[in-house]
Amino acid sequence: SKDGLAAACFTWTAAREIYTQLEVLRFQDGPIEPIEPLLNAWPVDESYIDYVVGRPRSGIVNDRDTWRALGAELLTVANERGSETNVSVGWHAIEFLLWGQDLDPNGPGDRPFTDFVDGGADAADRRRAYLRIVTDLLVQHLELLRDAWADGADTHRRRFVAEPAVALRSMLTGAAVLTAFEMCGERLAVAYETKDQEQEHSCFSDNTWADFVNNQLGVIGVLTGGTDAPALVSVLTLLRGKDEALAAHLAECLQRTLAALRAIPQPFDQAFLGEDDAPGRVAIEKALQALEQQAEAIAIAGRLLGYELPMRPGN
Repeated sequence: SKDGLAAACFTWTAAREIYTQLEVLRFQDGPIEPIEPLLNAWPVDESYIDYVVGRPRSGIVNDRDTWRALGAELLTVANERGSETNVSVGWHAIEFLLWGQDLDPNGPGDRPFTDFVDGGADAADRRRAYLRIVTDLLVQHLELLRDAWADGADTHRRRFVAEPAVALRSMLTGAAVLTAFEMCGERLAVAYETKDQEQEHSCFSDNTWADFVNNQLGVIGVLTGGTDAPALVSVLTLLRGKDEALAAHLAECLQRTLAALRAIPQPFDQAFLGEDDAPGRVAIEKALQALEQQAEAIAIAGRLLGYELPMRPGN
């Protein structure tokens, strides 16, 4: 039903808010690394999954001859098969199935609920099955992460807390790479430079602004011990014991970046259009500068604490 589809979209957005705060736990050989391409791969070639404007029979959903029996194993193998944009599972595959293409410059996609109703659209049965399969897969993968961080005899959490020096480096590494490479580079600078809607992170739902803000809240949470009230012992408190001025500078950078990201106008795919003096592009440029300064402050803090931090994955 129309209300049912709206409820599914709302739930995706609510769950996404939590996930994006946890992306700071990437880039540190944690449990998310082996499955991250199955969780959050993008950008998405929509025609690999389902119909798009001008190609009503495209995609796995409509190609019954090539993709006969839809299932979790099949769609997992299909992910990024032949191209990194051939995304078949994860957050953004679900997002496209729920919202459809974003053809409205002033809002998100507007897939009709009838796409999932027998008689309302071609391949409605396959579209329903596909959505259920990839949603179940996402839940299973998130449960793997939850269980890895649970307290137990042989979990990632137990190993993490058993080696404080390694854990501290991991926390700093996640914050540094997410800031410098992922947020500043892959997600913000590329969209700013290309003005290409396909380079918007959550382009179908127009949720990209919230993605950025929640990514930054995750960085703040890891470095201060919480987004609401700082923990008694945190990366910042350790840093204050060595250099009060640097700790204050890093704390200021974290809040300045959060404010700069929040100042980007919505929807994000309109903010990066126009001339460089357009309000949206000016706001994005300020956010890029704030992220660069934050990355530099994290790197300096890492060195003071005894670590040479990478700014890119795998370094």
